[in-house]
Amino acid sequence: METNEISNTATLAGKIKTAPVVSHQIMGENFLDFELEVERLSKTVDTIPVTISERTENAGSLKVGDSVIMHGQYRSHNKNENEKNRLILHFFAKDVEEAKENEQVNDVKLVGYICKPPVYRKTPFEREICDVLLAVNRTTSYHRSDYIPCIFWGHNARFVANLDVGTKLEVTGRIQSRNYTKALENGDIEEKTAYEVSCQSVAILENALKKPDGERVI
Repeated sequence: METNEISNTATLAGKIKTAPVVSHQIMGENFLDFELEVERLSKTVDTIPVTISERTENAGSLKVGDSVIMHGQYRSHNKNENEKNRLILHFFAKDVEEAKENEQVNDVKLVGYICKPPVYRKTPFEREICDVLLAVNRTTSYHRSDYIPCIFWGHNARFVANLDVGTKLEVTGRIQSRNYTKALENGDIEEKTAYEVSCQSVAILENALKKPDGERVI
């Protein structure tokens, strides 16, 4: 992907749920983590992890209950837990301002490559769903990619289900949180939260390339 291509943009507006706390430091710069609540039209509330630099204007005055609007990117990183890598997703805020009371915005646009075979399924109520892991290159000199789980519905699910690994897509949608339970090996039940992009539109920008022998390549 060309470095001047805008591949990851997101805007969130909602209310701060948890107090910002320092999570890590890079070259003397502290970064704060907090959770933002964004209400859907259905009144369901998505709780989205946010990271922001303490050097960002207005970051130092953020507190629980504030209504804020932020522009940034949806990012991922790997965290090692119990000798296993876990994909951690968060909204990286590049700016923050006061929002109107009860203003709710949740928009994301990604350009990236399918990096695993899509997983198509149906719910018990016959609703069609397809899960896609999208590799989104960062437009920086660090040559890093964010791996973003995306979920498609209905005819879009059928459309992406048969696409090849390496296909370049442009998607728009919203960031959503989803609670679920996981049975542990000792029989205990653990409450967990999954984060993903619920996609409303999708377009193919490039088809996966083929080697002469027919094997697909990214």
